[in-house]
Amino acid sequence: MSDITRRTFSKKLAGGVAGGVLTTAFGASAKKSGRELQKDKLGVALVGLGSYSTYQLAPALQQTAFCHLAGIVTGTPSKRSKWQQKYNIDSSHVYSYETFDQIAEDDAVDIVYVVLPNSMHAEFSIRAAEAGKHVICEKPMAMSVAECDAIIGACKSAGVKLSVGYRLQSEPYTQEIQRLVRENVMGNINFVSADAAYISRGNPDQWRLNKALSGGGALMNMGVYSIQSCIYSCGKNPTAVSAQEFSTRPGYFRDTDETITAQFDFQGTTMGHMMTSHNANVNRLYGSGDKGWFELNPANNYGPLSGSTSEGPLSFPHESQQKLQMDDFAKHILTGSPNLAPGEMGRRDMVIVEAIYRSIREGGRRIALDLPERYGIVDR
Repeated sequence: MSDITRRTFSKKLAGGVAGGVLTTAFGASAKKSGRELQKDKLGVALVGLGSYSTYQLAPALQQTAFCHLAGIVTGTPSKRSKWQQKYNIDSSHVYSYETFDQIAEDDAVDIVYVVLPNSMHAEFSIRAAEAGKHVICEKPMAMSVAECDAIIGACKSAGVKLSVGYRLQSEPYTQEIQRLVRENVMGNINFVSADAAYISRGNPDQWRLNKALSGGGALMNMGVYSIQSCIYSCGKNPTAVSAQEFSTRPGYFRDTDETITAQFDFQGTTMGHMMTSHNANVNRLYGSGDKGWFELNPANNYGPLSGSTSEGPLSFPHESQQKLQMDDFAKHILTGSPNLAPGEMGRRDMVIVEAIYRSIREGGRRIALDLPERYGIVDR
């Protein structure tokens, strides 16, 4: 397990995040600061130096205009020295998971980006908030709606900003689909279909295939992109969902879902379909309205993406989605621009995830969703 020892995992799992750290989030006195308001670029500390931090986030932070890599948190000494040398990070900005809370005294760090297995998102997001740092929590936001509530509450109590690592919310093709829907260019969207999947190979003991660490399989990983795509493709939240689960490699996917399909009802005027899998390669979004259609294919990888509409092809220059995402959040903190992926968005998606799993447990039964129409949807 990269960055986190098995001993640390076992300790967190045995103690239970919800029963320990979460219950202290609202009573703790968080350190509050306006130091970042005097800065042109905010300092970001990455918590967890796995492949996403190594190959996406850290390189992106060398390109960002409003934030920069200021610190790291890791449980692996060899990574510590390697990252210090590569990115010229002083030892005073390097932390272990045990010394993480000392980051409260680090004026160079304004934002903590939690890039850990899902089971640790809530704990470290809350600890970051209690340290007086703004928080980016990688998707999915947490293991449950209750954990999402605890993270949101901790950030509000501490007076810090919270964002979920939804990189596509800052991506130009995605934003163009949102604009077309918002401005009713395609008329009423009657049908949307969103597929996000890849074939998982290699070590069957990886943390993503361990339900205790991941909370689920494809749905908790790529599935959140399908959920997000369905929502922004019609500009409203679903009112009901029914879902099915399939497995063709049960020997490999012993503990987590392999393939899930789900059908959404959007207030009776739009129907949606999603598919997510760890055993297929598909990456597509399609929407049909009474005045036209749109498609992104690919729709949710690291890019470059590609798309077209009934009016013609879409074309935007490719930039690192992670760069755009982190800069957008830094601008939100510095200037008050919209938070493109607020905690409420992550919580909404976890409400839907829980409903999908419930529908599967109950034989595909239709589950009503009590979501306000605009909850978690950002007006730009």
